Amino acid sequence: MNVIDHVRDMAAAGLHSNVRIMSGLLLTMSNNNPELFSPSQKYQLLQKKVLSKTSKVRLSTGGTASSLQSQSLPSEIEVKYKIAECYTYLKLDKDAIAVLDWIPSRQRTPKINMMLANLYRKAGQERSAVTSYKEVLKQCPLALDAIIGLLSLSVKGAEVASMTMDVIQSLPNLEWLSVWIKAYAFIHVGDNHRAIDTIRSLEKKSLLRDNVDLLVSLADVYFRAGDTKNSILKFKQAQMLDPYLIKGMDVYGYLMAHEGHLEDVEVLGGRLFNISDQHAEPWVIYGCHSFYSKRYSRALYLGAKAIQLKSNSVQALLLKGAALRNMGRVQEAIIHFREAMRLAPCRLDCYEGLIDCYLASNGIREAMGMANNICKTLGENAQTLTILATVCLEDPVTQEKAKTLLDKALAQRPDYTKAVVKKAELLRREQKYEEGIALLRNALANQSDCVLLMMLGEFLLAVYDYQEAMDQYCIALGLDPNKQKSLEGMQKMEKEESPADATVELDGDDMEGSGEDGDLEGSDSEAAQWAD
Repeated sequence: MNVIDHVRDMAAAGLHSNVRIMSGLLLTMSNNNPELFSPSQKYQLLQKKVLSKTSKVRLSTGGTASSLQSQSLPSEIEVKYKIAECYTYLKLDKDAIAVLDWIPSRQRTPKINMMLANLYRKAGQERSAVTSYKEVLKQCPLALDAIIGLLSLSVKGAEVASMTMDVIQSLPNLEWLSVWIKAYAFIHVGDNHRAIDTIRSLEKKSLLRDNVDLLVSLADVYFRAGDTKNSILKFKQAQMLDPYLIKGMDVYGYLMAHEGHLEDVEVLGGRLFNISDQHAEPWVIYGCHSFYSKRYSRALYLGAKAIQLKSNSVQALLLKGAALRNMGRVQEAIIHFREAMRLAPCRLDCYEGLIDCYLASNGIREAMGMANNICKTLGENAQTLTILATVCLEDPVTQEKAKTLLDKALAQRPDYTKAVVKKAELLRREQKYEEGIALLRNALANQSDCVLLMMLGEFLLAVYDYQEAMDQYCIALGLDPNKQKSLEGMQKMEKEESPADATVELDGDDMEGSGEDGDLEGSDSEAAQWAD
């Protein structure tokens, strides 16, 4: 029995999501080594992958008596599975679980166990979900989606790998699978840097180079690690390889919106809508566009629509939570951030959203408790230390602790933008501008970041270095022409610079009339505000 036979068996068993992942990996291997599979085997993989993508629930609209008689009647178990499938299509997960639970354990097929496992996981019944996923792997040891499900439920990577060891050893060209399991184990325990290293080594040392699923996973891990630049690059690479890619595009759209590329976000959302409007991702992308355009009510509606299509969409929950928070509905926002935390306990942006809500409602004690808990559960790294420091900055008593935490974070990652920004804010409060300039120059040595450039301009303005401040604002505007703060900084600089020039050029008689000039300048600034 070869690996193609395993894929065929999974397709026959109805494990479509597992077939899609495994077929994609094997086709990537075949593209990198054309001699690995015969043309007929490659055709079978392509066929199975396409069928797994197009398999959807189709509700019957009725038929003639003759057509019903010509078909063999399905078994009672198959009828129950179809009923449960319809319930999931109607978002009635509890009813689907109730139907499938009536099927005795020994009579459950792999697709029934897979559906049950996914439903149990959504409902928070983790122990039952683990049992069902393991049952799938007993019958289909190459069911990679079931493996990801187990790893997401905190089952150790070594235990999961042991369930597939016999297949790995018996089949050729599958030595990469144990490394693949290790990579996803690192992802689901929140060890982002080791996950990145493992996936990159998997791409370089095996035949899995340019696999779309791996690229999306790598982009997502870069995002979780706070490396926005590399995350966007990997998402873009995956999108170029598969123009019909939908998975992960909600995160990609969020990142581009956050970076200010709103026109690109709009194009991406429109393209995904043309592919399918029945996925949450295009709605989230348009929601991010609305949110960063400060249309919070529209962002709220689009986020709610995305959740309606996919109730466990973390990005949709975060979008809706952020919109509610900015609309002043903090308690409702907290509910959404908590649900996002439950679904993705290793994603720091879920915790950050909740902490922002606590701080917005003056709950510094709750925010501090949450931040300390993050450091304990996810470990002290640059990101968690910066989150804790951010909360400490809100309390005058813990300012020194915030400084120590930020120094510790920057010692681990000198280029971590959020830590640099918070440290610069602290130095600005203390009016240590020269130290802030040195910090920002060091951070900008290996990257070009609009926020850091604007802060450097502000610090240079504070020490009266007008020419270089202007240069930094111009560079920031070149990176993002829509950045309002850069324009405001330049206007502020011109206002501060013009009186100094006036004192040099005007004589004593002119200085007597400077009061009128000051009034005129005030009226100009007021007119500028109305124009804005």
